[in-house]
Amino acid sequence: MLNGMREHQAEQAELRGDCERCFGLCCVALPFAASADFAVDKAAGTPCRNLLEDHRCGIHARLRQKGFTGCTVYDCFGAGQQVSQITFGGQDWRTGPPERARHMFDVFPVVRQLHELLWYLTEALTLPAARPVHAELREALEKTEELTGGTPEELAALDVAAHRQEVNVLLLRTSELARAGFKGRKKDRRGADLMGARLKGADLRGACLRGAYLIAADLTGADLRGADLIGADLRDADLTDADLTGAFFLTQPQLNAARGSAGTRLPGSVTRPGHWTAQV
Repeated sequence: MLNGMREHQAEQAELRGDCERCFGLCCVALPFAASADFAVDKAAGTPCRNLLEDHRCGIHARLRQKGFTGCTVYDCFGAGQQVSQITFGGQDWRTGPPERARHMFDVFPVVRQLHELLWYLTEALTLPAARPVHAELREALEKTEELTGGTPEELAALDVAAHRQEVNVLLLRTSELARAGFKGRKKDRRGADLMGARLKGADLRGACLRGAYLIAADLTGADLRGADLIGADLRDADLTDADLTGAFFLTQPQLNAARGSAGTRLPGSVTRPGHWTAQV
């Protein structure tokens, strides 16, 4: 069991962004609009004004203060280094022909989606309750890994939405099996509008919160053990002293977008965001 957990942690470590091995793709390929998350507008394919020649961010330590909170909650799930070093063999978009840069920017979002699926599938295989579908999950994992190794042309032509739908069927079954172990009625809040909801101390054990809008919700001291949080929007949600141990399909970007404390209990697959105020 211990070796399996270490293997899982090693696999998920590869599914985290490694800026040292990337050519700043998220800072170029993706668009953003001036808002509470970004200080300025930027078109897709245009380098961010803060991107340096060595692909580092010139204001990385001051992103929140400079109005780029959106950058601090983003993670490519390792797609940046995959596209930079594997798909394009270490060829920099700055030094090649314009067509290469365009291809890199087109492929990056596709690989990002595939890597996010790899994150979910890898976690699903660690859930003992999901053993009845482990064989199918492994097959889906292998297929998704194979797709990430495609050529730029193959990746650009991939119907990633169709593949996501296939995988989602398995992830839904995984969720049902994992949450079945919780006694009592499992709350189904899938896609629910819970923006600003007062859920302080709420019992959400084994709840389905897939795609729920929890923006600015008060989840102080809430019990979220064993909850399915795939796609839940946790922007500015207050997770102070909440218990998320055993919650699954929770990603680092979701957590980075929320607020929490030293008393917030987290699953081992994520780390406590540095901007959370520690309680003394």
